[in-house]
Amino acid sequence: MGHTSAQQLIDEVLDPDSFQNWGTTPNYGDIDEAYKDSLARAREKSGVDEAVIIGEGRVAGHRVACVLGEFRFLGGSIGAATARRIIDGIHRATAENLPLLISPSSGGTRMQEGTPAFSLMVSITTAVYRHKDKHLPFLVYLRNPTTGGVMASWGSAGNLTFAEPGALLGFLGPRVVELTTGKPMPPGVQTGENLATHGVIDGVINPAELRASVIKLVTTLTPDPQQHAPARPDYLITAEQGYEPEHSAWDSIVATRRSDRPGLRDVLAVLSDSYIELNGTGDGRHSPAVQVGIATLGGRPVVIMGQDRHAQPPHAVSELGPAALRFARRGIQLAHELNIPLISFIDTPGAELSREAEEAGMAGSISRTLNELVSVDVPTVSVILGQGCGGGALAMLPSDAVISAEHGWLSPLPPEGASAIIYRDVHHAAEMMDAQDVSAVCLMNAGIVSGIVPEGPDGAASGDAADNPEEFITRILEAVDYTLWNLEHNVKLVGREHRFQGYEKLAEMQP
Repeated sequence: MGHTSAQQLIDEVLDPDSFQNWGTTPNYGDIDEAYKDSLARAREKSGVDEAVIIGEGRVAGHRVACVLGEFRFLGGSIGAATARRIIDGIHRATAENLPLLISPSSGGTRMQEGTPAFSLMVSITTAVYRHKDKHLPFLVYLRNPTTGGVMASWGSAGNLTFAEPGALLGFLGPRVVELTTGKPMPPGVQTGENLATHGVIDGVINPAELRASVIKLVTTLTPDPQQHAPARPDYLITAEQGYEPEHSAWDSIVATRRSDRPGLRDVLAVLSDSYIELNGTGDGRHSPAVQVGIATLGGRPVVIMGQDRHAQPPHAVSELGPAALRFARRGIQLAHELNIPLISFIDTPGAELSREAEEAGMAGSISRTLNELVSVDVPTVSVILGQGCGGGALAMLPSDAVISAEHGWLSPLPPEGASAIIYRDVHHAAEMMDAQDVSAVCLMNAGIVSGIVPEGPDGAASGDAADNPEEFITRILEAVDYTLWNLEHNVKLVGREHRFQGYEKLAEMQP
């Protein structure tokens, strides 16, 4: 395929005539005549003075900083002058609090400059992380080709990463791989499409779609200046009200197992105008059992990570395994990087039970997810949307506040598994669930849940979300919005130490 030039990208993505070039004349120091001739030919061929253009433009009126590779200049290779320009552009974006669009198109470092140029990939990456330290959005758009040190450093460091259709992307290009190893790279492996399938990048989009994606990202991450305190939902049940449900724990479990019960997909459908979906872990793992993305709720940007009941058994085949929890941890990291609240939705029949899950570290995945969630430095709310079975549910539970649907539940094991341990049969499952205090009201009385959202029409208790799906999802999101507002305006209720103290106190409360 051809090579999309930096200027083509400017024309496709930025508002007309809005680009301002930040670049200064490159300084190469004392170089030999052959290199000087190569640089002169590259300038004439490409129409630019280096392999990268830096500057700023506007996208739908929003200022955006840009670092754009130009492959026609010596294959987009990165030398010392190129690296200094990239670093200058990133530092200026950081100083001016601008979101950053980086779009490399490069075969790697410049061979004329050897190892010193290669080492500068670290220097560029440190500039990227200074930008991230200010919680500014960083979007990567990989163009054909992007390989070598560029792909293995700052080209793979975005909050979100997309690629142009058909782009060659990889650690090393196929010719270099074959000459180095003696084995050809199988066709189709080093493409954006294949990397998206395997969860390495978030998707493949053309430049016109990139413009829409940048607009949506910047808009979603810009808080509403008119945001105001939401009213307390009058249907939200708290421990002080002495709530006594008319249904049993087993009734709730049966309700949450209904195939038509609303779940995470219904939440995301309500938020679809602002929702930006992530794809996979970024390191080659992918699982539909968990979804992660950015959205706007109540005028504020949030990260959403949740368990998709309709992707898991018995409704589908995607187990909640180590890859799913690794994806959830990407959501936790993203909330930290962007410094925005995190909402975790729990709805799972249980974590994957298989040889493959054990060998991939299922228990360790649960432990690491627990640790990262309880430690993240942003306001967090967890929602028990339905089934909360075992360690897979527990991994996504610890937050500043936990809300449960009326029929939400949390249990160490599937009900039938608990019965099998005690009675050696599955016929005592209902009895076991009542005895183990798994229901939403028991969780609230134990201090695990701070509020319950009724599932009946007009906010009535003793209903069923499957019979009122749209109203139920609306109430869940209203309760989350209200809870987040309270957390954001009371710093004593937020953070690692608060969560540590809360869960330590929880131990003292148990009989």
